[in-house]
Amino acid sequence: MRERASELKAERGRGRGAMAADGEAAMLAKIAEMPEPDRSLAGRIHEIVRENAPALTPKTWYGMPAYAHDGKVVCFFQGASKFKSRYASFGFNDEARLDDGTMWPTAFALIGLTPEAEARIAALVRKAVGID
Repeated sequence: MRERASELKAERGRGRGAMAADGEAAMLAKIAEMPEPDRSLAGRIHEIVRENAPALTPKTWYGMPAYAHDGKVVCFFQGASKFKSRYASFGFNDEARLDDGTMWPTAFALIGLTPEAEARIAALVRKAVGID
């Protein structure tokens, strides 16, 4: 919660362009601090999201990498080490356009990234922002 409070304080008073640049710098710094394998997973997720949804703004959210549209977080990465979990996760908030009937997944466990997993993440990110 302290990290989120610091993030909100840092965001106040900055213009949208400055927030985007500062947000990405802050996120990349957080990724660099992560232990392996979280660092590699988060770094590759960042590349996939930037390639497939360049309109999303990178930022940190509760100290973890996240991607927002109009200030609202669409998707995010959670490292296993931060939460002492056996797997990292990649999730989506309600801003994501992933609706599929009356029930659909909003978070995915990650222990590694294969070409198939990367393609699925890319497709989900595109769908989440309405590209597919």
